Amino acid sequence: MKSIFITGAGSGMGREGARLFHGKGWRVGAVDRNQEGLRDLQRELGEDRLWTRTVDVTDKAALDTALADFCAGNPGGGLDMMWNNAGIGESGWFEDVPYEAAMRVVDVNFKAVLTGAYGALPYLKKAPGSLMFSTSSSSGTYGMPRIAVYSSTKHAIKGLTEALSVEWDRHGVRVADVLPGLIDTAILTNTPNHSDDAAVPASAEELRAGAPTKGLFRLMPASAVAEAAWQAYQHPSRLHWYVPRSIRVIDVLKGISPEFVRARIVKSLPALMPKRP
Repeated sequence: MKSIFITGAGSGMGREGARLFHGKGWRVGAVDRNQEGLRDLQRELGEDRLWTRTVDVTDKAALDTALADFCAGNPGGGLDMMWNNAGIGESGWFEDVPYEAAMRVVDVNFKAVLTGAYGALPYLKKAPGSLMFSTSSSSGTYGMPRIAVYSSTKHAIKGLTEALSVEWDRHGVRVADVLPGLIDTAILTNTPNHSDDAAVPASAEELRAGAPTKGLFRLMPASAVAEAAWQAYQHPSRLHWYVPRSIRVIDVLKGISPEFVRARIVKSLPALMPKRP
């Protein structure tokens, strides 16, 4: 029986991943600081092949202990897939976002991925063909305004993925990430806006209603990201998984001319750009 350990599994993409892999017959370790979300998941999937624990991923000791306890129940004590998925957001012009809020984004979105990597490697090395998978973002292709720190953490995940995919080859451990675009999850609707302006929709319903229905940033379900995670485990070598796949064009264009991409973002988001005197 194969096993996967998912952080941020109480809602959104992590929860859809738990559902998908559990449905495929895997043993699933689901952790989140959202205790009620984990209880809902357990009520839905039952206790067979589902292991849950309330964990704050910024607490290294708690995450390390959870990994050890979960993997102790796996065949050979190994781990087939680690999915570093937990993430939070804070939005607004950079100078409007409180320093403490920005550092919390760094702690959850990137430092916890490093913690997960350190913690999971000994167990991944025990499972042939294992994979460390992390949730980056379309904002990890080019820095996005109003989510500058969030975007930076996702760039960091992408860079870590590329580096470790080379390093961990000597351990027989694969490394990949997913770069989702506009996904219908709680982070989309619950991210605090620290800038006092009218650029952000007043409600979740307004945001969803105004979301694109086609193109790179069309609104997509969280299940699409879970499916990418499943495909990533099956694929022997692909490094970056884009949801939708057309988001890859940003990486391609940025490689040719980051100035061109910057100009396109400025043109596409006039409501978010400051007015010049």
